[in-house]
Amino acid sequence: MLAVPQRPAAGSQKSEIRSQRSEAGRRFGGHHRGRHVLSSDVCLLTSVLCLFYAGCGYTTRPGLPVNVRTIYIKPFVNRIDLTQVTTDVSRFPVYRHGMEADVTNAVLSRFQFTGLLRPAGAERADWRLEGELVEFRRDALRYDASAQVEEWRLNVVVNLRMVDQRTQALLWQEPRFTGDTTYFARGASTESEAVALDRAITDLARRVVERTVENW
Repeated sequence: MLAVPQRPAAGSQKSEIRSQRSEAGRRFGGHHRGRHVLSSDVCLLTSVLCLFYAGCGYTTRPGLPVNVRTIYIKPFVNRIDLTQVTTDVSRFPVYRHGMEADVTNAVLSRFQFTGLLRPAGAERADWRLEGELVEFRRDALRYDASAQVEEWRLNVVVNLRMVDQRTQALLWQEPRFTGDTTYFARGASTESEAVALDRAITDLARRVVERTVENW
């Protein structure tokens, strides 16, 4: 007598199918999660690198000549004529002693921060920046109810010349190039003029670096 194959019980067959589906789901889910974790890691690494380079001041060279890598920042010269400085509300009667040195150091620090051109000595630099401090002005912007100046604008004005250090050719010049800021002398937002002046010099340095690279 031939043996008749027995058909698996319906419950057992369904259980086996569910088991196979569950195993496939675990494999697919694990693979999918693996890809998701890898993608997240890449995004995290990219974000960290962006923050690192931004924090260190690194940036690309925006069209500067390929043979220009270094710059000599010649110490700024003070040309402010103290005999012409008035004492009315639109002018400041005294300027900070050694302000030209502060401007020189701020410009030097800004070039170092951006990395666009590396500061170097006169004998090794490709370009040379020359500057003269010609004016320090304080202008009234806002008055309070008692007609006292509440807000001032500070302006630090310089003359600039950029020279090719190798050929001594004049590359460009900017007369009366200005950095500025505002500050409150009265009210809840009061701050000292010394702090505001530091900010104006920092603004000037930023503008100098931008001017150096904008036309190249």
